[in-house]
Amino acid sequence: MAPKPPICFSLQYIAFLVLVCSVVSWAIPHSQRQTQEPSYLKFVHNATDFPSEDYYDYVVVGGGTAGCPLAATLSQTFKVLLLERGGTAYGKPNLMTQEGFLTALMETDTFDSPAQGFTSEDGVPNARGRVLGGSSAINAGFYSRADQDFYRRSGMNWDLKVVNESYEWVEEAVVFRPQLRNWQSAVRDGLLEAGVDPYNGFRVDHVVGTKIGGTTFDSSGRRHSAADLLSYANARNIKVAIYASVERVLLAASSPYPGSGQAAIGVVYRDRTGRYHHAMVREKGEVILCAGAIGSPQLLFLSGIGARPYLSSLGIPVAYHHPYVGQYMYDNPRNGISIVPPIPLEHSLIQVVGITEIGAYVEAASTVIPFASLPRSVFIRTPSSPLYLTVATLMEKIIGPLSSGSLRLASTDVRVNPIVRFNYFSNPVDVERCINGTRKIGDVLRSRSMDDFRLHEWFGARNFRFVGPALPVDQSDQAQMAEFCRRTVSTIWHYHGGCVVGKVVDRDLRVIGIDALRIVDGSTFSISPGTNPQATLMMLGRYVGVKLIRYRSING
Repeated sequence: MAPKPPICFSLQYIAFLVLVCSVVSWAIPHSQRQTQEPSYLKFVHNATDFPSEDYYDYVVVGGGTAGCPLAATLSQTFKVLLLERGGTAYGKPNLMTQEGFLTALMETDTFDSPAQGFTSEDGVPNARGRVLGGSSAINAGFYSRADQDFYRRSGMNWDLKVVNESYEWVEEAVVFRPQLRNWQSAVRDGLLEAGVDPYNGFRVDHVVGTKIGGTTFDSSGRRHSAADLLSYANARNIKVAIYASVERVLLAASSPYPGSGQAAIGVVYRDRTGRYHHAMVREKGEVILCAGAIGSPQLLFLSGIGARPYLSSLGIPVAYHHPYVGQYMYDNPRNGISIVPPIPLEHSLIQVVGITEIGAYVEAASTVIPFASLPRSVFIRTPSSPLYLTVATLMEKIIGPLSSGSLRLASTDVRVNPIVRFNYFSNPVDVERCINGTRKIGDVLRSRSMDDFRLHEWFGARNFRFVGPALPVDQSDQAQMAEFCRRTVSTIWHYHGGCVVGKVVDRDLRVIGIDALRIVDGSTFSISPGTNPQATLMMLGRYVGVKLIRYRSING
């Protein structure tokens, strides 16, 4: 008997729902949780409270996944200003708890919401963080260190001893072990049956096989973002301005001699009332951009750093011709399937990962989707009638990727998202990796561990009931599998590039051709680190801070 047809919803929207709904909490009620104010809030202030001009050793632009640990580290020795365009997550259950995860991602607006939505020219919905902690304050919390290939291919000068020490510094504050329930346990067993072995148990390092990764949600369901790393800061040396929208980097001649290069001397930012402020750097200080793969290339463009013909066409005065700003934009495509199981399932984050040797990672999530109660959103089409589904998802993310696109300005208003195209699957190697990953999903579905999630049908048959497209029946058919990858592509929010090492920044992340300007975030990556970049970006902030302190202690 032929299997029943899939429930007809768009996979792109269902897959998004499954992932973002997957962290509705099984933890204790929010009212019973510890509500003690974080210590770092004593040096966090609204930008309206800051003077029109002030001087610092380091001005860090972007209080996100890398910016918070970087500022905290530098403050141990230097006077630091951290500028964040959004507010704080503290006191906002939608950001601090698993219960509010979906609402935080859905309730978006143009200028103020903690999650800022955008859709690439590829037609794939995406999001970026706009809150202290950055995307680490709105994501699903999965934590896993980078793979060794990342260090070899990133182009940076890595001191692996400091790398490991930096990871440990992060993990002591914000990383926890998740507790597996039905679906995640079954996926773990299914991955092992499908040959993704050995079983490595709970580990935060990147190892081939099946493992349980770390999470930034603690046992009570409370989120710990990069903002929590500000608790390491020296409160006497750091100021954090929130609702501070940096409009451009200020540049000047690096010396009084004719023909000398340019150097960053500070930034201009606006507060919520529209008043301008100047944050200037002292001698030997730096401006450090940590605005992310969307924000950092955008700020370079707005500061006159980019391709001369492009900037001139927009009427932006050219400070330095940099043809590769905004180029080499990457986003790891996500593909997978969703099923309606015959038994109720728990809500679960991505907790288990299968790290294969075929160019893909396999992960899972499960949730109850209340279609009738979803708010309107740029991501999700409002359903026409009430419907509630228990949905389980298997997904794969390819390594790399090799396909790349570009970013350009949509407006000279820094608050407006740039226009991005990622060109998913334009490189055939990425298609091959996706085919390998989706075939591995097929192997997991055929495992004994998945039997309980099949529906009983007439004459004893048991089949999965798919939400959205199922995998092709003939998974040996290369053309069908490639078409499935292209047709069902979505994002896992791991986009990177735009200011990559060797093109825009050097091996120490200094902007080529501009003194006293550095970029420390995912825009410098030409490859995504391991299964999830969150751990590596937090490490990177700490790492660069430590290296700068050591350099200045030797060289003054």
